[in-house]
Amino acid sequence: MGGGHHHHHDGGRALLVALVLNGVYTVGQALAGIVLGSVALLADAGHNLSDVLALGLAATAVWWARRPATPTHSFGFRRAEILGALINGLSVVAIAAVIIVEAARRVGNPPEVAGGWVMLIAGLGVLVNAVSVWIIHRAARGSRNLNLRASIIHLAGDTLASVGVVLAGFLVVTLGWEVVDPLVAIMIGVVIIVSAWKVLRDAVLVLFEASPSHIDPEAVGTAMVGVPGVQEVHDLHVWSVSSDFPAMSAHVIVGAGIDCHHVRSVLETLLSERFQIGHATLQMEHRQSRHLTVGS
Repeated sequence: MGGGHHHHHDGGRALLVALVLNGVYTVGQALAGIVLGSVALLADAGHNLSDVLALGLAATAVWWARRPATPTHSFGFRRAEILGALINGLSVVAIAAVIIVEAARRVGNPPEVAGGWVMLIAGLGVLVNAVSVWIIHRAARGSRNLNLRASIIHLAGDTLASVGVVLAGFLVVTLGWEVVDPLVAIMIGVVIIVSAWKVLRDAVLVLFEASPSHIDPEAVGTAMVGVPGVQEVHDLHVWSVSSDFPAMSAHVIVGAGIDCHHVRSVLETLLSERFQIGHATLQMEHRQSRHLTVGS
């Protein structure tokens, strides 16, 4: 328990450090993109902004997760992460759409771009993202926190986008291919939309209380029926309270004379260890024996 609490605080601090680093760099990169006339830099700044929002969301989720449940919020405030992801995804799609439209407008008549400065600023972005990945990876070592792992994936993808901008700057400087700048911007915009779509899809599925993608309700029911003493499982529901908090409920019928408390304990252990379902509500019931009454 203490180890998990330690990772919780380390993860929160790592996310805040990465958030500040990327936030400062994103503002500077956007200003540089405007001054230098590089839509690729602006696109990468938009991509960086999506990561800043994702880091802010992850840091907020860590903070909210520390808040205890209340009588009116019995699951705590875990859904704040999902609402934040929805807002994050929609805003990022809007940013990407603006980037793609502006870049497409420039493809036919690309403006002059200071390729050397573009390379330098994008190269600095590679460094900032690499440092951020290292900080969060160190904090996440030994932890299964999905927020930290998702943040690492976000930043690793952003590092690759910055490498693409460096390449665009190099081609502008060496070959004078200024059209590469808006083309790279369009590519980054598409990558942003694809990433945002996955976030939006997952957020909507959680809000609709769909079964988590890694849990098959049919497999859960089959495993439960395989426990000695269990005769039937019905009204089985598996849903997500948040991205890393699955819950379930089910009606379990056991044989006459079976200790239903023991069976429930076995089922809860099975659900926790095999399916990572830590919150299960199981309604236990004995199968009623049918007796034939003769005479009065």
